[in-house]
Amino acid sequence: MHQHTLSPLQPCFRFFATLLLLVSAAAAARAADPAALPIFDAHLHYNWEPVAHFQLEQVLTLFRQQNVTGILATSRPNDGTRALVEAKPKGLRVVPFIRPYRVRADIQTWMDDPTIQDLIETEYRRGYYLGIGEFHLSGKAAATKWVKRTVDFAVEKNLYLHAHADDEALEILFAHNPKARIIWAHTGFSTAAEKVAAYLERYPELWCELSYRYGITAGGKLTPEWKRLFERYPDRFLLGSDTWINERWDSYGSIMADYRTWLAQLPQGVAEKIAFRNAEQLFKH
Repeated sequence: MHQHTLSPLQPCFRFFATLLLLVSAAAAARAADPAALPIFDAHLHYNWEPVAHFQLEQVLTLFRQQNVTGILATSRPNDGTRALVEAKPKGLRVVPFIRPYRVRADIQTWMDDPTIQDLIETEYRRGYYLGIGEFHLSGKAAATKWVKRTVDFAVEKNLYLHAHADDEALEILFAHNPKARIIWAHTGFSTAAEKVAAYLERYPELWCELSYRYGITAGGKLTPEWKRLFERYPDRFLLGSDTWINERWDSYGSIMADYRTWLAQLPQGVAEKIAFRNAEQLFKH
């Protein structure tokens, strides 16, 4: 009977192997830590209403606290966007879009109002805008000559469109000009995941923003259809807060925490793209 004896090196190998496993586990835990993930907020409003509620410096502090590294900024009127741009906040990329609204009532009438096109073209001359929107359209309200003119202007000037649109209006926007580049606010709110996938296949210049988006999670877990969608099209999704009322500013931290909770359920590379890399790539120029 042979008696097996340990080599003097074997305990060392076991020690280092165990140490390597512990280090790897710690690194994996850090990678999965949702609080550490930067977010580019690709649907943000600094309208006139919250100015007294959240002063500009408070807003910028909130972004720092929540590790928000970029914002797609719009406001009604455009004064709030200009304030964010002119603040030149350190560590925060501000991507300004022209909002085609002066007052809230313009939401219902802008698509038939020639003075709105004048607003867009005048604001554009400031020289720093990268898009137009967020604007609201439902159904055939998108089929006006002034909406087409806005779409054509965006294509001519290499601007993105940020459209709060139902399915029909989205298709009309692309019919106006197939070269349009559209960020779809809320991804239709409740458009079925398989239909979203069909749009992403059909329109290569479409990106889907996820604020208020219904059906992504159930009981805090990603639904199987949305997990498949994110993993199939990891380059086509963006996150947003949609701070259209004061309450959204008050709950900004929980909005970001909710995103990070389900992002942590995705592969790290996919999560990073949706959280901030896609927006950085879109707006890198």
